[in-house]
Amino acid sequence: MILSTQTVYVFIGLITLIGSIFTFFDKQNLRRWTTGMFYLLYAVTLISGHWIPPFYIGLMVIGIVLLAGLQMVKTGSYGEASVQERLMNRNRFGNKLFLPALLIPILTVLGVEWIGHLRIAGRLFYDPSNVTMVALAVATFIALLVGLGITRSNPITSLRESRRLLESIGWAAVLPQMLATLGTLFNSAGVGDVVAKLLHHVIPSNSLFWAVFAYCVSMALFTMIMGNAFAAFPVMTAGIAIPFIIQHFGIQADRIAAIGMFAGYCGTLMTPMAANFNIVPATLLDLKNKYQVIKVQWPTAVILLAVNIALMYSVARI
Repeated sequence: MILSTQTVYVFIGLITLIGSIFTFFDKQNLRRWTTGMFYLLYAVTLISGHWIPPFYIGLMVIGIVLLAGLQMVKTGSYGEASVQERLMNRNRFGNKLFLPALLIPILTVLGVEWIGHLRIAGRLFYDPSNVTMVALAVATFIALLVGLGITRSNPITSLRESRRLLESIGWAAVLPQMLATLGTLFNSAGVGDVVAKLLHHVIPSNSLFWAVFAYCVSMALFTMIMGNAFAAFPVMTAGIAIPFIIQHFGIQADRIAAIGMFAGYCGTLMTPMAANFNIVPATLLDLKNKYQVIKVQWPTAVILLAVNIALMYSVARI
């Protein structure tokens, strides 16, 4: 293929690498060396993780964890525009500022649906193993070019802003990769079987409702721990849904799986571990409390979880 998933990782890694260099030279950051090293190690794993032996990647991950755990990662100075300048720019550009943001989902969908299977000289244009991710990366890059065209900004500004956003998120930026790996390890280690054995003594064998209740609530809780419903799904489905709902009561799996994921998403709304959903928006909106998004979302999440339980129970009885 022409554009592979690895190409996307390299592109993201290069942006992170440039940000770490800026950090090393940021004298206003009292932890500039350790902060720069944190993002440098992260960048190396993104750029070269495909080629570096796992043992050495593991050492880098340990280094990343130690730097974050010892609170050696701090924010610095970014030469941001003043509030007055931002207001002037907002009035100057108006609704044009929304165009790059709107282009990302539109171009991603078009990329997946229309270009996903495009071949050039007999080679696939997008990586077939993850068309959506590559399409999203291409859409984001195009949106960046459009944004630079609208604002007439120096491309260096986009790199500085990328660094500012990344450092505002801090150590939580590495959570998606860490948690996805942890979910795979949990599933391979048989955590689902352990959960099944524990719940076997708790869930009444003749009660479909309590089996559904345990599955949905466990999906939400485990998602809160993992920060990702996709990481929780194989563990909780193998431990609860398959033995207690699908096999025991003979319910079709397709009726359970989709609603189970929705129950997991309820947990996503209530956890800081889902940094890309809950911490990043707070950073983008410059909220004083980085948990404000979660505080607003949790009542809705609880209501939706109850709805998912009722929906799964109703669908399972049909």
